Amino acid sequence: MWILSLVPFALQALAIALDEGVFHVRRGLPRWERIGHPLDTLSVLACMGFVLFIPFSVKALIVYGILAAFSSFLITKDEFVHKEHCTAAEQWLHAVLFVLHPMTLITAAFIWPVTQGVEVSPWIASWLSAPCKLKSFLYTQFIAMSSFLLYQIFFWNFLWKNKPLKHL
Repeated sequence: MWILSLVPFALQALAIALDEGVFHVRRGLPRWERIGHPLDTLSVLACMGFVLFIPFSVKALIVYGILAAFSSFLITKDEFVHKEHCTAAEQWLHAVLFVLHPMTLITAAFIWPVTQGVEVSPWIASWLSAPCKLKSFLYTQFIAMSSFLLYQIFFWNFLWKNKPLKHL
């Protein structure tokens, strides 16, 4: 059953790939998005790095909750101007991403103590019964997100910086 915990991550990756590969490439990104999107990714990386490198405790969980809440609000910062730049389909996809974002961060919070050998409730332990695989997944996710951050910075700010923007 542990593999079901990866579903929110997979759905989020698929939605981001569609947003990036279809909508962003089609319309180009203005400067505020070329800066803002890497900041969004960085906020998620902070959360993922936290669950990988910080020992689980109640205090650490509170800090993680603050980081996750900040990240979940940060990603919505562009929606006030997206209405002028994005199609309805892209805005719908953003809504899907806004739902998936906290789901992945909450799932990571459940996985975190399991990967560190902390005793959890029997219900959680039965669902997340492969701590080594889950820890490997979190590392893989962290590396993939770090790579995506580098892509966002270099592709949009150096390679395609001057791509003409298409508006609605």
